[in-house]
Amino acid sequence: MRKGGCLAHSHGSAAHLPLVPLEYSLPSTASRHGADVTGVDPSHHQHYLSRRLALLPRSPAARAQEAAMRRGRGSLLPLLLLAAAALAAAEPASTLSGPARPVTVQLGDMGHAVDLPDTDPRVQRHVTGWAPEQVAVALSAEPTSAWLSWITGEFQMGGAVKPLDPSTVGSVVRYGLAADSLLHEAAGESLVYSQLYPFEGLRNYTSGIIHHVRLRGLEPGTRYYYQCGDPGIPGAMSDVRAFRTMPAVGPKSYPGRIAVVGDLGLTYNTTSTVEHMVRNQPDLVLLLGDVCYANLYLTNGTGTDCYSCTFANSTPIHETYQPRWDYWGRFMEPVTSSIPMMVVEGNHEIEEQIHNRTFASYSSRFAFPSEESGSLSPFYYSFDVGGIHFVMLAAYVDYKKSGEQYRWLQKDLEKVDRSVTPWLIAGWHAPWYTTYKAHYREAECMRVEMEELLYSYGVDVVFTGHVHAYERSNRVFNYTLDPCGPVHISVGDGGNREKMATSHADEAGHCPEPASTPDPFMGGFCASNFTSGPAAGSFCWDRQPEYSAYRESSFGHGILEVKNETHALWRWHRNQDLHATVADEVYIVREPHKCLVSSTRLAY
Repeated sequence: MRKGGCLAHSHGSAAHLPLVPLEYSLPSTASRHGADVTGVDPSHHQHYLSRRLALLPRSPAARAQEAAMRRGRGSLLPLLLLAAAALAAAEPASTLSGPARPVTVQLGDMGHAVDLPDTDPRVQRHVTGWAPEQVAVALSAEPTSAWLSWITGEFQMGGAVKPLDPSTVGSVVRYGLAADSLLHEAAGESLVYSQLYPFEGLRNYTSGIIHHVRLRGLEPGTRYYYQCGDPGIPGAMSDVRAFRTMPAVGPKSYPGRIAVVGDLGLTYNTTSTVEHMVRNQPDLVLLLGDVCYANLYLTNGTGTDCYSCTFANSTPIHETYQPRWDYWGRFMEPVTSSIPMMVVEGNHEIEEQIHNRTFASYSSRFAFPSEESGSLSPFYYSFDVGGIHFVMLAAYVDYKKSGEQYRWLQKDLEKVDRSVTPWLIAGWHAPWYTTYKAHYREAECMRVEMEELLYSYGVDVVFTGHVHAYERSNRVFNYTLDPCGPVHISVGDGGNREKMATSHADEAGHCPEPASTPDPFMGGFCASNFTSGPAAGSFCWDRQPEYSAYRESSFGHGILEVKNETHALWRWHRNQDLHATVADEVYIVREPHKCLVSSTRLAY
């Protein structure tokens, strides 16, 4: 893709060093217009092109061809063509070029899918008394406000547990523009939750005191220093930390980098994912469900890679080991205390307990801009970041057209002004467009209910997790290539204990039985054989579907860089590569005059 006569470039690897504009790579006017270049001094251009080609990754055959050209006298033109092709190949693709040909990357290093033990220093409690731990920053609906959360006191495990009294310790944040000048103060609320099992022999859990404080009146794009805790109790305030608010809402304002991860867990793969992610210096993290996988454990702390395989027939209820949540909060604190993280629920957060209560830990531990965005639910909400409006949806609560979530979504989308927030990005857990056998068409009922609404409002990108692999789609709507459909990106490869998804539904013998695809908690059965297109009459394609652009079974994370009102660069990094290496990348380009023609709030 070209920008202003230059090849668009990105930074990070040798292939993405700044390029000289093509029209200035040759001093001869005649050569720039395709005329005979035999009168140009070849030594000057061969020297420059040799330096540029040395920076680009090339196959052995290409290197051999280059060497042969260098040995020949007067062979400048082939070298120029080779250089142009190499430079163009090094640039990210663009959705403006139309659907990409489907790519499947063969299996590589599967990583170390083993949970961190409770003896690992990174998950142990290092504070005493009422000192805060597991500190986390989350966004409010607008960048002038933010949430701070933390935990004080110790959790309890046993047959009979007595919850702590939340009023024992205050919920206060002191903050300001300098570490030694915390002139502002805000107070909030606190709570305790329990995970209880009415069965003999199972251990119950009650949490430490969880605090949530909302800071208001903040300046966008500003670094704030803060302490949290209770200033009235000796030793009950945290160290001074810092975070940066998001840029002001508007079409010219964007964060530098947004990290996107899913199904993170707490394995050695997780540690690699988080290390890579932090090195990319994100301004915001989106976590698309399946946080710590506490429900892969019994209440006695015995874990497994597959709960249903190991324990389903031996326990009266699907147990969880809630301390894994505390371990995860401690491990992630160096990230979450300085980089805002927005979370949406996954199936591993269901965690059924007494009285059929679900999602207790998820709903209690995280702060959500639910009230600010009018949803009044921790499962779906929205927020603005610069020129982006994010909509986070729930795959595991009612999503039918007659339900509260759908009505909230419709009202939220109606209020979006694309002249103010040109980008509309959605996120939830279970993907609609996965081609892996695992969870294939599992969320079909949600797609049937909601896809047309999201499409009608011109959603640009959809991020999901759930499937333990990476996959990026072409622009798609209703299983059909559509230049106005969103790009669906599934990043359920964060590092979980359940290991990678490796089988594709389009491979011989791997197409699942339709009746086996619905998720029992989501309910409904909506997936049937395709009625049109290359897969007509079948439940699965017989090759990688045309809507699937790239898929790979590797752990990793993604980075989104929104450049302006119409262009965003998406990059996916696999864990086994060097930190700066990009495995998959594409420019996602909005075409509002083509795709938002029916909108009364058309932007650009």
